[in-house]
Formats: sequence, C-alpha cells, structure tokens
Amino acid sequence: MVQLGRHFGTGPASLAEVAADEDLPRAYLEQLVTSLRDAGLVRSTRGARGGYELARDPAEIRMGEVLRALEGPLAPMICATADPEHATTCDRSARCTVNVLWVRVRDAVNSALDSMTLADLVPEPGAPTTLPTTTLTGALTPS
Repeated sequence: MVQLGRHFGTGPASLAEVAADEDLPRAYLEQLVTSLRDAGLVRSTRGARGGYELARDPAEIRMGEVLRALEGPLAPMICATADPEHATTCDRSARCTVNVLWVRVRDAVNSALDSMTLADLVPEPGAPTTLPTTTLTGALTPS
C-alpha cells in the first residue's frame, strides 16, 4: 500500500515493480491485492500499462482499514471480537473477568491504527522519513 501511495496520481503500478521494490514474491502480492480490491482500497487496470492503484487518496485511507481488509477483525483474543459467533466459541464469556482487558487492548490497537492514514507512511518526495508520534494516554487505564 505504501508503494501504491508513492505512485498515487501517476497511474497504475505493476505488481512486478512493487514486488521488486519490496523484495516480495509476486504470487504473495497477488493474494494481498485481491483482498484490498474486494475492500475497495485498490483498483486494477488490465493491459500493457495496467496494474494496481489506490482507489482513494492516501490521506483518506486509514491504516485500520488496510489491516482489517488483510487480516479481518483485529482482536488479541477470540473473546474480544465483536463477532456474534463468539458466543458459540467460548461458553465463559458471560463470567470472564479478563475479557475487559482484551477488549481494551483491542480498542487501543484499533484506535492507534485508525488514527493514522496511509499518507502518514508515504514520505513526500525528498522529505526525510519520519512517522508522526501518537500517544495512547488513558487507553488502557481503568474507567
């Protein structure tokens, strides 16, 4: 996604080019872009000058969206998912005292990821590569 962010506005980038830049197997990238395309984050163009490009401006793509598209719901434990099917997976949910910890960890991770956009990870041409600093003050403190 960062490579596609670097190409934003210049047309599609080929997977071969991205694979070479990132030193990743093309077959692996093909699997990733399928999930990203299904989530509406990238679009593909066929043909000699085809490839993949972002479907939206990098500043509009939250990193949480990207990771959820690739990994599914982000939760440290099955008991912290918002999935209604969880009730059939764990019969201790109603009386579990540790669940609140995992829910807070899940919420803190999702908050951190949703506070950053792809644009935060795509350096401006010629600019030094620095990430914005964020704090999660209070994210894990009891309420």
